[in-house]
Amino acid sequence: MSGPITLESFLCRLKVPSPALETERLEAMLAIEATLWAQGFTRIAGTDEAGRGPLAGPVVAAAVVLAAPVAGVNDSKRLSEGRREALYDEILAEGHAVGVSVKSAAEVDRHGIQRANMAAMLEAVAALPDTPDFVLVDGYQLSGLAQPALRVTKGDARSLSIAAASIIAKVTRDKMMIELDARYPGYGFARHKGYGTREHLAALTALGPCPEHRRSFAPLAQAIEAPPLL
Repeated sequence: MSGPITLESFLCRLKVPSPALETERLEAMLAIEATLWAQGFTRIAGTDEAGRGPLAGPVVAAAVVLAAPVAGVNDSKRLSEGRREALYDEILAEGHAVGVSVKSAAEVDRHGIQRANMAAMLEAVAALPDTPDFVLVDGYQLSGLAQPALRVTKGDARSLSIAAASIIAKVTRDKMMIELDARYPGYGFARHKGYGTREHLAALTALGPCPEHRRSFAPLAQAIEAPPLL
């Protein structure tokens, strides 16, 4: 994107006309971006992560610079799995700039979840095909960026750019957990995506941890005594 951008000009890029209520919702979720466009910024990236809390699997961060509004984009937690996947495909197919970074369970154990999470966000922004001139960060004060940034509390519900990043990060990680379910059967990764559900905790008691479990996380750090499943 180049040249001055306004909220009105950006909304005009909607490929399919949306109902009035959806257009109003998109306007509200572009309010932060609109303020930055008025200040002369043109490539605004949103960044978010998925997988901070699970007992197993990677942390995935994504950064997205939207080329146009995408109807239906919202906080990934508010969307059904099918809707997330459809929007994921749309974001990747429609010319939006996307960067992704993955930090393994071993890296989470080695560096700690906070450090791994921040490193993934920085790398996702760096992985964008063109450097953004401003970064909106969901929930964190992200140091180490070359460009100005804004921490946005509950940003995945307030910024369309961050919401798009939340969808990319969530679906990317879910796909990885489905692959890990085939590699390490018995834990139910495809269903619970590594979170500490009753099913998952029961499997840990029966099988012990596999190489994709975060041994620095409770209850693994406290109670798992079985040898790793190799």
